[in-house]
Amino acid sequence: MNQELIAKELISEGAALAATLDVDVVAQAQGILRWARLTFGDQLVVASSMGDEVLVHLASQEATGVDLLFLDTGYHFAETLGMRDLVNDKYKVNVRTILPLLSIQEQAEQYGTDLWARDPDTCCAIRKVEPLERGLQPYSAWVTGMRRVDAPTRTDIEIVGWDARRNKVKLNPLAAWSDADIESYIAANGVIQHPLRKIGYTSIGCAPCTRPVVPGEDLRAGRWSGTGKTECGLHR
Repeated sequence: MNQELIAKELISEGAALAATLDVDVVAQAQGILRWARLTFGDQLVVASSMGDEVLVHLASQEATGVDLLFLDTGYHFAETLGMRDLVNDKYKVNVRTILPLLSIQEQAEQYGTDLWARDPDTCCAIRKVEPLERGLQPYSAWVTGMRRVDAPTRTDIEIVGWDARRNKVKLNPLAAWSDADIESYIAANGVIQHPLRKIGYTSIGCAPCTRPVVPGEDLRAGRWSGTGKTECGLHR
């Protein structure tokens, strides 16, 4: 039996579990993470930008000791790097930091300064997409914090699915969570939050391409504001 067929059988198993727990999004996420850790063991990795605090907390509780993949683009807010270090110290996860192949200076020499302002897609490809591909290589399944309410491009994401681009199982345990679910879980569990939440940052990426949002704006309006860009390319 080939690897993809085995994976698809496991996906069916995970999807069936998710369906039995769909009346309670917290129990569903917890159950899926426990199942994934038991099923994939050290072949499971959680990808985190440190702006998906609930996912990190859940992973530390339900998939204790799991690898947590963090992409250090070189453009992160100092608060984001501080959050990474705090998570590594306080939570039962193993943070793995992946760097781009090019430093910011090397990128500037090849592509010109401030590539993020002129060609954000290429900048993301160099500083996010390629490092993620490299970071995911040792694993057979990966977990993201994506939710269906995050963007129109995410309304159909599955809780357990197949990442055909990378030939890996992809899990989105928070897919069905609303903003209210997130807030409720944070309040009930004392989740460590990114410091920039307090000053209006609702979706946190690289510092040059992220701004606070104002009341009434979409939660992701602060990402690549004014460019028409809505995704970094990690989930295509």
